[in-house]
Amino acid sequence: MAESFAAFQLQPFLQTAIKNLGFETPTPVQAKVIPVIEAGRSIVGQSQTGSGKTHAFLLPIFNTIDATKDQVQVVITTPSRELAYQIYEAAKQIASFAPAPIRIHNYVGGTDKQRQIEQLKKHQPQIVIGTPGRIADLIGDSVLDIHQAHQFVVDEADMTLDMGFLAQVDQIAGALPENLQMMVFSATIPDKLRPFLRKYMANPVVERIPVTSVISPTIDNWLLSTKSKSKNELIYRLLTIGEPYLVLVFANTKERVEEIHHYLQTKGLKVAMIHGGIAPRERKRVMRQVHNLDYQFVVATDLAARGIDIEGISMVINDGIPNDLEYFIHRVGRTGRNNMPGTAVTLYEPGDDQKVTELEQMGISFKPKEFKNNEIVETYDRRRREKRQAKHEKLDPTMQGFVKKTKKKVKPGYKKKIKSAISEQERQKHKLEIRHDIRKARRNKKNSNR
Repeated sequence: MAESFAAFQLQPFLQTAIKNLGFETPTPVQAKVIPVIEAGRSIVGQSQTGSGKTHAFLLPIFNTIDATKDQVQVVITTPSRELAYQIYEAAKQIASFAPAPIRIHNYVGGTDKQRQIEQLKKHQPQIVIGTPGRIADLIGDSVLDIHQAHQFVVDEADMTLDMGFLAQVDQIAGALPENLQMMVFSATIPDKLRPFLRKYMANPVVERIPVTSVISPTIDNWLLSTKSKSKNELIYRLLTIGEPYLVLVFANTKERVEEIHHYLQTKGLKVAMIHGGIAPRERKRVMRQVHNLDYQFVVATDLAARGIDIEGISMVINDGIPNDLEYFIHRVGRTGRNNMPGTAVTLYEPGDDQKVTELEQMGISFKPKEFKNNEIVETYDRRRREKRQAKHEKLDPTMQGFVKKTKKKVKPGYKKKIKSAISEQERQKHKLEIRHDIRKARRNKKNSNR
């Protein structure tokens, strides 16, 4: 695995762009994916959020762009406007170091389509980035010409499928030439996505970047019990305790986002709000202000969960657990990036128990916390009774009876007697297991000698 970007066959201007970004060593997804793309192979890359996959495809793409050709060479689709803006900004940063101008256009829904049509009549971009619907519309209007493009990226393919955009992606892919290098990136590969992959990709390289931990080990992941307290008040207290650098508060609905936003404003906080009901132009303006750190606090829906990519987010607060638990990972993954410390706080109510259990089964561990005397302190594990019960169920009924009696007042020396009885039971059980293993080994040896 490459230990530095110098190991890749990247042009000098790309090495300069990498240094400007402050990147020192490739992430695992970059180390695996960049050489495959450089070799001209199609690829399906499966990796978690925050893994660095945007630059894993942008760097080798820019390495092959011919700035002298006035034609579309690359098409990149992504399901949300915010994520399209994020990739667009990353691409512009790289292009700013190129020795010759590279035209990059961003096409998303809600923007001035007529203006885009007029621009396309004058010249075609070399790199197209945008949402599937708008790109497909411009192709359908015969103003965006992609028939000579040699690379196609489908980013966040699982989210593209979930949001119902796969038909438009299919339409775009159908307008591209056959000798196409296709790159599909996704956190998961749902079964419903596989027919699309088989249709357009013959023997692609499949890279599954193993998840060492579901969320970054640099994230302090808290589960904060509300205990019938006001969630709005708890969020306000979390925002004003200490001095957080930048905090994202995620809610499940735009109505809830507006409620939290209004409450925090009445408390005198300057708070940004991002959700699907806000006009695209306004949303873009707010996103720009957030990136410029004009706001210290942002309240958003999951629409922005994969689009907000800001260095130094110190805390993420989950007002509620999303129904799609994958979004929990995307939310929490906004903090603790590039080995920086971060805190994720999930407000927990008794009705959330099943969702929390499912998250734990996905490999996510929580630190139980609560507010006490205006401080956040450690508290008991919400499943302590279940765990204690499970431990007792391993004992036979007689021993369970002994354990129950220890909770009552007993004569001196009785507890010691109970402990001794339990230890003896475990010892006898262990002896039986050893005896069983010896007998089994003898039988196997005898059978093998026949």
